[in-house]
Amino acid sequence: MNKKPINIVLIGAGIMSATLGIFLRKLMPDANVSIYERLDTVAAESSDAWNNAGTGHSAFCELNYTPFDNGTVDISKALDIAQSFETSKQLWAYLKEEGCISYDIPFINDIPHMSFVWGDDNVEFLKTRFDAMCTAPIFQDMKYSSDRDQILDWAPLIMEGRGVKEVFAATKMDIGTDVNFGLIARGMIAYLEKCENVEVHLAHEVNAFSKHNDGSWKIEIEDCANKEVMEVFADYIFIGAGGGALTLLERSGIEEAQGYGGFPVSGQFLRCTNDDVILKHEAKVYGKAGVGSPPMSLPHLDTRVIDGQRSLFFGPYAGFSTKFLKNGSYLDLPLSFEMHNVWPILAAGMHNADIAKYLIKQVVQSPEDRLKELLAYYPNAKMDDWQLTTAGQRVQIIKKDKDKGGVLKFGTEIVCAADRSIAALLGASPGASTSVSIMLDVIGKMFPDEMKSKEWQQTIQTMIPSYGRSLLDDGDLCLETRARTTAILGLATTTE
Repeated sequence: MNKKPINIVLIGAGIMSATLGIFLRKLMPDANVSIYERLDTVAAESSDAWNNAGTGHSAFCELNYTPFDNGTVDISKALDIAQSFETSKQLWAYLKEEGCISYDIPFINDIPHMSFVWGDDNVEFLKTRFDAMCTAPIFQDMKYSSDRDQILDWAPLIMEGRGVKEVFAATKMDIGTDVNFGLIARGMIAYLEKCENVEVHLAHEVNAFSKHNDGSWKIEIEDCANKEVMEVFADYIFIGAGGGALTLLERSGIEEAQGYGGFPVSGQFLRCTNDDVILKHEAKVYGKAGVGSPPMSLPHLDTRVIDGQRSLFFGPYAGFSTKFLKNGSYLDLPLSFEMHNVWPILAAGMHNADIAKYLIKQVVQSPEDRLKELLAYYPNAKMDDWQLTTAGQRVQIIKKDKDKGGVLKFGTEIVCAADRSIAALLGASPGASTSVSIMLDVIGKMFPDEMKSKEWQQTIQTMIPSYGRSLLDDGDLCLETRARTTAILGLATTTE
């Protein structure tokens, strides 16, 4: 007797669902996979290049991943993120090598990653961080300098016009990258559309879920073009809808969704309009978050390469909107309040009053206030060379906590039902950069027995050669893996 095919629904057509779809296609070729996206374009929300910083988050320059306490820097989170990014590069290299995705314009480009600080305490922190990180093979190419001329050579804009008595320092990783996650996601989805047993439905919005006694799901979906409502049946559901995932997770009614809330934050950047200035800077320069500012607010003077066009951004400047998606509704936040999450949300708010103050201050900023922040990183900046642009919307996780009532979290989290039939991804950074590792975790939670099978292990190792081994424990493997993906993705092969 023929076995009934498995029906899997992926909600959202961004980098997460695209990555999961690739894995499912290779691991479960007989399964029926359907992707539903509420917009009429693939990867138009947080995955879109204009809606995120495009940093290949590899912990080279992001100082919030290396907390400093009592003279010691903890690099454990940085190591995990760096390894996850190398894992992502392996999948992208596999897809390019196999001809699954191809572009006239590269989706990943070489852009050095730098950290830059000033003041005695911050310089001490950066030097301690450098000393701790450069001992790990994954960070061994990191450079450190407190020399004005050296940093001037690395990034002229941040040094020209700076006071002669100022104390400063910088680190640099030449193998940093700028990534167009929207382009990668669109390439993956385009490949999946050509695959047997895979369907992609744009302009289709998921409205409701109901679970049958046999464990399967009925999903109510509206065709946004003609307003017709259809019913779709699935054995497994993944909610990868960015900021919209929380609302959909609540509608699922699963017990594991209890106690979760969301805190939406929008972002703005200054975008340079002067080509001479843009061409003078080639780096992603990250600084420290200001006193009282949340970790997500790390300022950066950021070279971008979007669709082959070089740009320069500075930010972020936080904003506030009650929308959970850039193309969402102002009712998203108020409608997310339920009996199960009211107290966690209120408790998290009480424990994070400094963030509320920070947001208020950011929202009421004048152009002169924004210029003042820019001048700290680019002393010779002129406001006429910059225009304000709005980036994507992020929803930070609020989670029930036994001791505090509710806590605000700044990472990502997978919420999976006990029967493993539905899972959702909540949260934001580092997000897209670690999408491959996150989706492997999703698969492990939803298909734990199959994940342990020899067949699945071998398939994943074909796609990700280092799978099952540690790039952190095996320095030679790390460097060999990096050299291989660097060559396939067309990145620089040597450091300066």
